[in-house]
Amino acid sequence: MNTKVAELPEKSVTILFCFLVALCEGIDLQAAGVAAAGIGAEFKPTASQFGTFFSASTFGLFFGALIGGRLADSIGRKKVLIASIGVFGLFSLLTALATDVRSLTWIRALTGLGLGGALPMVLALVTETCAARRQSATVATVYAAMPMGGAAMVTTTQWRVVFVVGGVMPLLLLPLMAVFLPESRAFQRQLPSTAGVKAGSVIGLFIDNRARQTILLWFSFFLELLLLYLLLNWLPTLLVNDGFTKAEAAGAQIGFNLGGVLSAVLVGYLLGSRFQSSGIVVIFIMVPVLLVALAQAPADFRIVAPAVFVLGCGILAAQAFLYGLAPVIYPTRIRGIGVGAAVAFGRVGSIVGPKLGGALKAAGHGPSQLLMDLLPVAVCGSLDPDEPPP
Repeated sequence: MNTKVAELPEKSVTILFCFLVALCEGIDLQAAGVAAAGIGAEFKPTASQFGTFFSASTFGLFFGALIGGRLADSIGRKKVLIASIGVFGLFSLLTALATDVRSLTWIRALTGLGLGGALPMVLALVTETCAARRQSATVATVYAAMPMGGAAMVTTTQWRVVFVVGGVMPLLLLPLMAVFLPESRAFQRQLPSTAGVKAGSVIGLFIDNRARQTILLWFSFFLELLLLYLLLNWLPTLLVNDGFTKAEAAGAQIGFNLGGVLSAVLVGYLLGSRFQSSGIVVIFIMVPVLLVALAQAPADFRIVAPAVFVLGCGILAAQAFLYGLAPVIYPTRIRGIGVGAAVAFGRVGSIVGPKLGGALKAAGHGPSQLLMDLLPVAVCGSLDPDEPPP
């Protein structure tokens, strides 16, 4: 009993730090979109340059997730997490000093490396801190901090301030985490690999009956983030084109993020309760149904705003479920690379999504038709991998 009581503060500290890191990630992931108006006014970038700027951090995220995940299985979660938040905090600050679009783009790519390395570590640390029956639930609850950070961002013409805020917060956390964040005990208890799967082995993701789960996890991450980022980037434009004011479109976008916060907390509860299986089924059926409902809704803000809010609940609930599931699929020795690879495939979807939305809009698809075009993506994204037995 005394041992358990002594461990409680350590677990709480780990979860608190992971929550704060996820909050910082949510702020920084939304920073480019929030700062776009001010950047456009100062640097006058072309549409192509803007597209490259928006994609830069995502490319960094892809490589950061793979590299960070691989290193974490070899040298530890804490070292990689601290290095990652140092990188994205530093380069977020440097973004505020950019003098042209080219330097802005390169700095955002380097910021993405840090962001990509941090997220798999948050998922792995929370999983390895909690009791087995609470792992997925706690990860999903911590994930709620990401849309919470995004919802806190407000569009401003003072774009440099956005990146200063996004850089100062993680850098303030860094020394505190260096002193007080414990390393994962599950990682520390590992024995040196003399036989079987090596630490950080990509091959390990496909052996011992994990191949099907790994492929389905990558597939689901790709499609869910494709859908999420297409809507984050294009939903305000679609609403304005449908006759709503910019203020109404911005309000609906905030509602989308707030719906994500609430749904992630709800998913955390469901994954730790007897309603786990039925809750997951409802979430993945809910997304395509809500897309159809929004596509067919009349151009009335009193109807569309609640529909967007509930759609945010559904899409981000599905995302929270995937984040909660990914770490528990893999054993400790390959958990870092397993989660990192899933996050990296999701980031490919986040690159494809906005480009797909642009292509559909350029082809003349109106708001309702474009939303209906996403229905197959939502249905296929509901093919979630099976959760391993507890």
